[in-house]
Amino acid sequence: MAERYLYAKSKQDIVVRYPGNPILTKNDVPLAAKGVFNSGIIKKKDGKYVMLCRVETPSMKQFVWPADSVDGVKFQLRPEPIIMPKDPEFLEYTTGMYYDPRVTEIEGKYYIIFACHSTHSCRLGLLRSTDMVDFKWMGFISEVDNRNGVLFPEKINGLYCRYDRPNTSDGRAYMWVSYSPDLIHWGGSKAVALAKDEWGWKKNGPGAVPIKTDKGWLIIYHAVNVQCAAQYVYHLGVMLTDLNDPSKIIARSDSPILSPTTDYELNGLSYAVVFTCGAVLEDNREVKIYYGGADTVQCLATAKLDDLIDACFNR
Repeated sequence: MAERYLYAKSKQDIVVRYPGNPILTKNDVPLAAKGVFNSGIIKKKDGKYVMLCRVETPSMKQFVWPADSVDGVKFQLRPEPIIMPKDPEFLEYTTGMYYDPRVTEIEGKYYIIFACHSTHSCRLGLLRSTDMVDFKWMGFISEVDNRNGVLFPEKINGLYCRYDRPNTSDGRAYMWVSYSPDLIHWGGSKAVALAKDEWGWKKNGPGAVPIKTDKGWLIIYHAVNVQCAAQYVYHLGVMLTDLNDPSKIIARSDSPILSPTTDYELNGLSYAVVFTCGAVLEDNREVKIYYGGADTVQCLATAKLDDLIDACFNR
């Protein structure tokens, strides 16, 4: 038992928290806010970063708020949030709560999947942009009771591909993969990552946009265990899936790569949460992992790509 504990601890150490965490707080938002967290991220071809932040106000109003950076560490929120769609379908079926955006670049266009609380429970919505300034509504892309969708950065076998986390009837939500010819109509769905680990048996869901490697798709995901039969604890895990069939897991770490231990991860609007919606692979093979702490603040951690891959195989 002691050896297993020490091994798990060493794998967590491959992810290093930025010493200046949190990198964004409610004080950085141009209006009164309770928190800024669970933000999607993209590094554009010009080398600049755009973060799409989840912002929550004291009245529980939700915004997706862009922020800009030249170094991926210091971000400045823009004066205004994204103006959400005026499309009749969107206005009819949403309740004004939308959050946890993920940004994927595919063939020179940026696609943002985000969770929408609708009049029929949560479902996934999709925006498109060519410049990360103007955003076009593409429509709802899932049925109800589904959230945490993320698009792969390229087509697989000629089809767009996404992971998501529908809430399953067994009460143990887990990751699924689906395919689409047009980003709107989806099918071919398969369960991918069952929620079975001791540290994440309650939920497994997609986090950052998958990173393509010569070993497979590197997936940084969230997983949840329940403490004392009541308290959810959110961790980050890592796994590799087949490049041509993302439903096939090649290797999966048996312990988290990041768990809530610091004050800003343990104490906030929620207790004990680390939750990622985005990561950036740099040219030096460093991975910047952007994650929310305690559903309150935006944080940053880094890891070497090779260490994350090795963590999948080292059991």
